[in-house]
Amino acid sequence: MRALAERSAPPDAFGNAAREYELGRPRWPHELIDLVVRELELTVDATVLDLGAGTGKLTRDLVPRFAQVIAVEPDDVMREVLEEVVPEAEALAGSAEAIPLDADSVDAVFSAEAFHWFASDETVAEIARVLRPGGGFAIFWNIEFGEPEPPMGEAVESLLDEAFARGGSPGLPRVLSGAWREPLERSSFGLLHEATSEREVVRDRERWLATMLSVSSIASQSDEERLALATRLRELVPDVEYRWRIRTIAYWTRLDA
Repeated sequence: MRALAERSAPPDAFGNAAREYELGRPRWPHELIDLVVRELELTVDATVLDLGAGTGKLTRDLVPRFAQVIAVEPDDVMREVLEEVVPEAEALAGSAEAIPLDADSVDAVFSAEAFHWFASDETVAEIARVLRPGGGFAIFWNIEFGEPEPPMGEAVESLLDEAFARGGSPGLPRVLSGAWREPLERSSFGLLHEATSEREVVRDRERWLATMLSVSSIASQSDEERLALATRLRELVPDVEYRWRIRTIAYWTRLDA
């Protein structure tokens, strides 16, 4: 988007677009997950937590890798979809401020597309509480860059700019600001490591539209506003396949011994 509102979108509206989130959001690159697993020295018998799990976009890729996968998600509707699509995981209601697990109970905590919403001294301390000594913390984000191919046109860009102005700035500026690093730097976690992976993602019009409707700025708007936006976008956007470049960034750290 060319312009974003200064006001931030709320972090708790994703349940309004849970089905769209599930349909539109991409999966995570396996090679990057495997790299983090190796770096954190996690074995197949590990117990891991997916914190702020959403509809389980990362959870489903943790399940075949680990003996026990727990997914904590505060939104009831998002968690309902997660339970439907990843029944092998143990889904729990909870938040980063109050993780419903005992101390020293997991070997690693993962957070995908979520940590920027709740990064604070309080939540980092809570993550450390549930980790076993030397446990790992991994953070993932997807960042789209460049323009879609084929282009969608100026009218689509203008319409989306207006929608973002109404709903407030989404989470991406929080990610890019790097402010989420600060509570980690003040914590008992060690050095933060980083790796990236780039790939092409292909979506048809409906998957792209689902992605847009699941962005916090738009998910937080009324049903009427979202329906009007979706209707107009369907009129403007041809029903063909579109390609985007996506950069996935993984960060990982461990509790100091």
